[in-house]
Amino acid sequence: MTQAPFGDAYASAYDRLYQDKDYATEVDAVEDAFGTYAAVPVRRVLDLGCGTGGHALPLARRGYDVTGIDLSPAMIAQAKAKAEAGLTVTFTQGDLRRLDEALPEAGSYDAALILFAVLGYLPTNADLRAALSGVRRALRRGGLLVFDGWYGPAVLADPPGERVRVIDAGDGRTILRAASGHLDARHHRCTVDYRLWTLEGDRVVAHAEERHEMRFFFPLEIEAALEAAGFEPVALGPFPHLDRDLEDGSWTFIAAARAV
Repeated sequence: MTQAPFGDAYASAYDRLYQDKDYATEVDAVEDAFGTYAAVPVRRVLDLGCGTGGHALPLARRGYDVTGIDLSPAMIAQAKAKAEAGLTVTFTQGDLRRLDEALPEAGSYDAALILFAVLGYLPTNADLRAALSGVRRALRRGGLLVFDGWYGPAVLADPPGERVRVIDAGDGRTILRAASGHLDARHHRCTVDYRLWTLEGDRVVAHAEERHEMRFFFPLEIEAALEAAGFEPVALGPFPHLDRDLEDGSWTFIAAARAV
C-alpha cells in the first residue's frame, strides 16, 4: 500500500539514506546568505520542512534560535530525539500551507528556510501562495527567505527515471530503496514512487511504499509567486551557490528573497 510521504519507516531510515549529504556546507551557504542579503541581523530562524533537523540542529549549534516545522510527525520525532540539551531549538508538527496555526507570533522571525526541495511538495498555485504568504507574515520586514527546488529546464532535459540505492545501515542492517519517476510536463510535476526495505541479513524487518508528488519551477514563475506574497527576489543560482549563474543543466536551484 502506498503511504503519504515520510511515514514511520521512511523517517526511521531517512538519516541513513542521506548520510552523505553535506549539511555543514549547506549551512555555511545559508549563513553567507544571511550576511549578504538580509536587511536585518539574523538571530531567530524558521526552518520549514525541517525533516529530522539536518539544517536546524547545526544552526542551533552555531547560536541561532531555531524553530523547525514539518508536516510529518515521524520526522519531527526523529528531530526531537537528536536535539541535545542546551540548544535553542524547537520542533513542531505543522502544515506549511497553514503556517499561522503553528506560529502564534507574526513578524517575529529574521529568516526562514525551505530546503531540500520542500517547496516542491506544494503542487498547486493555491498551495504555493498560501505557503509563501504565511512565511511572509512570519518574517519581519527585511528578513530573508532562502529556499531551493527542482529547476524546470534541467528536469525536462534530463527526466528522472529508475534508480536503486543500497546502503549499509550498520548493526548488520541494509537499506534498499528503489525509486521510479514519471514526468507530467504540463503541470510542472514529477511523481516519484519509492519502495523501501530494511534488511537484517536476508530478512525484511521494515517495508514502506510512498508516492511523492514533486513540483518543479521556472524563474519567472518563482519571481511572480514571491512578489505576490510580499517578497523581493534577490538571488537565484545553482544549489548551493547563490553567487553563481544558474545554468540549464542545474537540476537544483537555490534562491533568496527579502521580505518587503
